[in-house]
Amino acid sequence: MSEEVLARPPVIGITPSPSTDTFSHGTFERYALSTNYARAIEHAGGIPIVLVPQLDHLSHLVRILDGVLLSGGGDIRPSRYGDSTVHPETYGIHDLRDEFELALARSALELDLPLLCICRGIQVLNVALGGTLIQDIGDQVPTTIEHRQQRREIPSTEPSHEVEIVPGSLLHAIYGDTVIAVNSFHHQALREVASELRVVGRAPDGIVEAVELAGRRFVLGVQWHPEMMFEAHPEHLKPFRALVEAAEARRAVLAFTEPVLGAGRGGERP
Repeated sequence: MSEEVLARPPVIGITPSPSTDTFSHGTFERYALSTNYARAIEHAGGIPIVLVPQLDHLSHLVRILDGVLLSGGGDIRPSRYGDSTVHPETYGIHDLRDEFELALARSALELDLPLLCICRGIQVLNVALGGTLIQDIGDQVPTTIEHRQQRREIPSTEPSHEVEIVPGSLLHAIYGDTVIAVNSFHHQALREVASELRVVGRAPDGIVEAVELAGRRFVLGVQWHPEMMFEAHPEHLKPFRALVEAAEARRAVLAFTEPVLGAGRGGERP
């Protein structure tokens, strides 16, 4: 690994959402990403890049990244977690995105790439490891909390409920508190949590709001959207800083363990 690579900020790949936009001159398929994600990574000291969903070169793609951010978006096809039904509220299914992000999550775990998973992202992480999802909280879970705060006309930058954090967890270390206030823009949530994941945050109604994976450099999933909140509430920049710091630490370790580019046999310079 070159000194130039070590000197630059960590590169964080962010997954986009597919969209179809129609204009007077035609209809176009696009990949869209809220600028909030990129700004959060930039403010945290990283270089954000958008990951176009494709599977053919995934093994090469992950090796040019220092970390991964799985972003929010539409729902995962229920059959991917063993549910033969599709709830009327389930929306935005995109098979290529599902396939790409599930494969990306597994590849990141295999390579111990730091991984931050937001909203849909925490659900992708859970499904990738064998977990299942609640397809619609409002219909399938008794609760007094409205997890789609836009229905209460609460701005996206502001919290709508609290999350209780498990003391001693990675999330606790990041936020430095056991109760935080978060926003909420989801109608699905984790049902059966994958056995490898540890639940480290819950809403007052018991809905899983955060998970992490022990034994890895950095794997964190949150159900809220810290990228929408960090400018008004700076504490929500902390997960992004933790991701970038973990990415930087991993890269530094690899600099001393990977073979030198152009090295001869035995890893020595020719």
